[in-house]
Amino acid sequence: MQINITGHHMDVTPAIRAFTEEKFDKLERHFDQITSINVVFGVEKLRQIAEATVYVAKGELHASSESDDLYTAIDTLIDKLDRQLIKHKEKNRNHHD
Repeated sequence: MQINITGHHMDVTPAIRAFTEEKFDKLERHFDQITSINVVFGVEKLRQIAEATVYVAKGELHASSESDDLYTAIDTLIDKLDRQLIKHKEKNRNHHD
């Protein structure tokens, strides 16, 4: 799984990069057909924004989150993507039954 992390109007520190990679590794445990992930962090009027597009077999998932704290935004983003991955997995499983 390839993770591309970029910052929009901000620098992505090694600590943020490591935290993000650790969180996204947890997603792969639930769904092993993730091919790549694009993550973009940004700042807009003192709000921290985290967005991600997850490319999976048979589609792609997108989510975004914002908070006063970037780490909180990342956690919320992971929760949203985790729910989407579970739905995607169930939908694909139902097509095979």
